[in-house]
Amino acid sequence: MKIGLFFGSFNPIHIGHLIIANYLANHTTLDKVWLVVSPQNPFKKYDDLINTYDRLEMAKLATDNAQNIEVSDVELKLPQPSYTIDTLTHLKEKYPQHEFALIMGSDNLVSLHKWKNYKLILRDHQIFVYPRPGYENAELASHPSVTITMTPQMELSATFIRKSIAEKKNVQFFVPDPVLKFIESKSLYR
Repeated sequence: MKIGLFFGSFNPIHIGHLIIANYLANHTTLDKVWLVVSPQNPFKKYDDLINTYDRLEMAKLATDNAQNIEVSDVELKLPQPSYTIDTLTHLKEKYPQHEFALIMGSDNLVSLHKWKNYKLILRDHQIFVYPRPGYENAELASHPSVTITMTPQMELSATFIRKSIAEKKNVQFFVPDPVLKFIESKSLYR
């Protein structure tokens, strides 16, 4: 089975994430997409990163009935900070029967050369790239391991959603209903 790994903080998960995952799971050579909830991205500083297990629960709620999309907590069991190459190595050892590919935005492709052992990632894994506005011309876009997809674009961010919630604005339809109910029940992002 060919599994695409879509890493993210999912703080919170929103329909933009789900559109990307659904498109890649159903319109590419991937058999499944795993949403990998990352405890901490080594390149980002989060002042408003909520509890990892709340983010994991929201991802599960969002994908409860999703076809070919699952949630993975693999990075919660690995040493921190999370480096993609370490997660890939762990998954290849744990699931030798599967082939793992990466899913990333074109903004991440631009900075891939800064990642730990990025040349090994390119050598051993296919990378499916979804477009992000302003990041169309990545140097690695023509690499044989890179597949640029026609994933529908949506300018929606978790930052916008968190800010909207903090300002008591309605975020219905930006996040799935079960996720919105979870956020409200725990007074998250207020």
